[in-house]
Amino acid sequence: MSEEHSLESRLVATGTERLSLLGRYADVLMQGYTRDEVPLETLTEGALRKLLAARIVWRPDEHGAVKLTPKVRELIAEMLADETRRHVNADVGETLEQIRNLVQSYREAVSLGEHWQQGPLMLRLRQEVDDLNGRFADAIDSLWQRLNSDFGFVSRLNDKIRENDRAQKQIVRLLDGMALIDFDELIDLVGSDGALRKLLISQLQQQLSQHYTNLREVQGRLIELMARFRQQQKQSRLVAGMAAFLREHPGFVPGNYTRRSEVPELFNHASPLHAAAAPALDHHRDAEVLTGLLHQLPVAVHRPEQAEVAGPAMVEAQSMVEARQQALKQDVERFYLDVVDQQAPAAGASSGTSALAYLSESELEWDPEIWLFQVIAEYQGLPREEQRAFRLIPDESPAGPFNDVQLIHDVSLALVV
Repeated sequence: MSEEHSLESRLVATGTERLSLLGRYADVLMQGYTRDEVPLETLTEGALRKLLAARIVWRPDEHGAVKLTPKVRELIAEMLADETRRHVNADVGETLEQIRNLVQSYREAVSLGEHWQQGPLMLRLRQEVDDLNGRFADAIDSLWQRLNSDFGFVSRLNDKIRENDRAQKQIVRLLDGMALIDFDELIDLVGSDGALRKLLISQLQQQLSQHYTNLREVQGRLIELMARFRQQQKQSRLVAGMAAFLREHPGFVPGNYTRRSEVPELFNHASPLHAAAAPALDHHRDAEVLTGLLHQLPVAVHRPEQAEVAGPAMVEAQSMVEARQQALKQDVERFYLDVVDQQAPAAGASSGTSALAYLSESELEWDPEIWLFQVIAEYQGLPREEQRAFRLIPDESPAGPFNDVQLIHDVSLALVV
């Protein structure tokens, strides 16, 4: 009785405090009801925090304006008998139908030039969208509250399963309600009106994506709590079963199972250990086993007739490749000798001989890229003393304005005198 009395006292105290907030800031709240947002000029930071904590006002996003929560707006509409904003058994489908009607009325007012009706219609349309968004946010917040209260503190497994089923059904209902919002239909409905597209397409889609993300987090939390509860339930059942067994057998003393040859099946769940082993060739028995295993290995099958057929062709192809490589090497060596013969009498600085120009003048049939590669490879393969006698000058440029890779277009070989 004392716990129930303390709970009732807390509820009364919390309810009195929040009802007093409604009366204390009634003027500001009514201004938020008649306008699109709650004016913050007359509210202090502390008062705003109290109204947000009491769920009287809320922010749809971090940088958005402060607005009345759907429940408070419905409460004011019911007290004022405001038929334009009262919701009788309202659901997502009814709200969407109301949004469609308001959009059509707004577009008709725009087409007819009735500017005095556009403002109130747009205000009502924004409030309907805020109510729809707030209904989803309140339902997801209710799920979080249920997970942290009813679901988290249920002691029996059956009650836990029922709470899990309730939460899952509410998630399914929320998903079904969100699935009713067809953005293709809304795009066709709003047409090319910028204000309507921003309100019903971009903002609503962003808010709906956030609701889907929050629902996924709720489902993950739900699965985590259920798995944790089943693990705790399994451990508690084991302890309760052991306690019941000890009550029935007060003289039971656990035996030393490590010294028994036959372990009970309950404890014999570990996989057997396989000792590491290695063959010892100096033991006659191991040598016999290894010999038998070697004799059981499959014998590789060779087909000499295929080798004889393919052998000469492969040898001929390999000899042709080697001959071309040798011819390329000899042409590059001849290029180096021509550079020495042409530049030996000169004693000054020389710009060198272009490798591609030499390739064109000599009418050699090598690919230019392969030719340049062989010229550079020949230079790098020379001994240090002979490399000092030549100077390899690359003609290169960067691959791009943001790429430091240098592309070699040509090389010139000069003799250092």
